[in-house]
Amino acid sequence: MKMVCAIIKPFKLDDVREALSGVGVQGITVTEVKGFGRQKGHTELYRGAEYVVDFLPKVKIEVAVDESVLDAVIEAISNSANTGKIGDGKIFVYALEQVIRIRTGETGAEAL
Repeated sequence: MKMVCAIIKPFKLDDVREALSGVGVQGITVTEVKGFGRQKGHTELYRGAEYVVDFLPKVKIEVAVDESVLDAVIEAISNSANTGKIGDGKIFVYALEQVIRIRTGETGAEAL
């Protein structure tokens, strides 16, 4: 089992959610986060004063999946979150040791 963590632009969340549903993902966790990468933020003008916005708003999506669908999940996220511009985000894949469904006590792939 794997944990897929994707950091994407906020306006792409609905596209990614639909793409993940299309490949059979049952549930996702979404968190609003702030951060920056190579783009290093940007400057904005407010009431005539220029200021630097270091941390840009992003959305973090976490999905626990079986290894059999891992490639399809990565491809779905990549294709649906891509705008072709800087700041599209990143996908991280972690090994997932164990999953336990609290309600039923199921473990492993059955808990997903």
